Amino acid sequence: MRIKRVDAWEVLDSRGRPTVAAALMLDDGTAASASVPSGASTGRAEAKERRDGGKRFRGLGCRQAVAHIRGPIAAALLGECFDDQEQLDRHLLELDGTADKSRLGANALLAVSLAFARAAAACSGIELFTYFASLLPEPFPPRLPALTINLFSGGKHAFGQVAIQDVLVVPKLGATVMERLAQVYEVYQQAAALGARRYQVRALTADEGGLAPPFSDSSEMLEAAAEAVGAAGYELGREIGLAVDVAASHFALAGGYYNLDGKSLSSEQLIETISAWTRSYPVISVEDGLAEDDWAHWPVLRRELGDRALTLADDLTCTTPARIRRAIDTGAANALLLKVNQVGTLTEAKESYLSARAAGWPVSVSARSGETEDAWLADLAVGWSAEFIKIGSITQSDRLAKYNRLLQIEHQYTMTGFSPEGVLELIPFRWPSR
Repeated sequence: MRIKRVDAWEVLDSRGRPTVAAALMLDDGTAASASVPSGASTGRAEAKERRDGGKRFRGLGCRQAVAHIRGPIAAALLGECFDDQEQLDRHLLELDGTADKSRLGANALLAVSLAFARAAAACSGIELFTYFASLLPEPFPPRLPALTINLFSGGKHAFGQVAIQDVLVVPKLGATVMERLAQVYEVYQQAAALGARRYQVRALTADEGGLAPPFSDSSEMLEAAAEAVGAAGYELGREIGLAVDVAASHFALAGGYYNLDGKSLSSEQLIETISAWTRSYPVISVEDGLAEDDWAHWPVLRRELGDRALTLADDLTCTTPARIRRAIDTGAANALLLKVNQVGTLTEAKESYLSARAAGWPVSVSARSGETEDAWLADLAVGWSAEFIKIGSITQSDRLAKYNRLLQIEHQYTMTGFSPEGVLELIPFRWPSR
């Protein structure tokens, strides 16, 4: 596939901040574009975005990244023929020449990588999820993932006092995506009503659409989620489970301590607190229960959670192959949250995915807090047969575009409906009794 044209421009993400869109045209006239997300809760090991600085958009503009695509990246790609995704991505990585993508910017590199993927799929006359599946050495049959959907938010995603970032609901029942979304819709409405009734204020919505009432602490957030599920008429633990994104790096203190809702806890005490949550509620996964550099205690957390909940690594691994291998070797986690923009190209994300798969880890493909209406994430989750997808809540067009793409895929193609029962056959999971 020979590249005839390269272009780029700024677009706005779901927080009103600039991000990058790129477009490619192949010599047969096939054209495609893609836009990239941006995170608020970021790990230190993530690939670096290129931002402008200065007063415009409070320094968050992406004109430099756009200029890099139109300039050195276009110059390196125009007229060149690429046989596959990896060849293009390796070319981009060589052009950048840095370990953290800081020269050209991960936002520039990923936009081009994704635009090429979409153009290649269109050129071949296949769906994007089929193209993503073809990138794997031994593709899994494409399947629809389980949905982990934001209900309540705190931490970096909201303005409340609660330290942990998200409490999510995971519908177990419902053969179709729409049926599962219908369950969550009712739970969300009950959660909003509960917040208004209990706190006499209309709950604000956070970056990813989760509700953000003024909870007093993180345990109250979990209890409210349990109440909302019950009020919606579903049995907690049998029909709908919970998941928690602790995002502990963002309330970590010096000396190995954590400020959890105003209380200073040691790593051991935080592990005890999280363990108590999983014993009291049907929590199927705990994401980033400890800080990204608290390597000594991650294996302790994993052993403590045992078969009650998955120990899900996000900031710990940052979708980076070397950190994933370390987490595998040390027994620090047993599931991967995959965010493509943490690493910068599809090829590197594939390497991270394959490392997790080789270790037998389930994978959750995740959006970021600053998203666009581009729905490639849904295709990636289906094509790479991810056990989970984490998009956000069932509000905001940037989130709904991805849910709607899952609905479209489900409608047009016969696929295996997927629910946490199947996911959790990977570990000897038992729903805790309440």
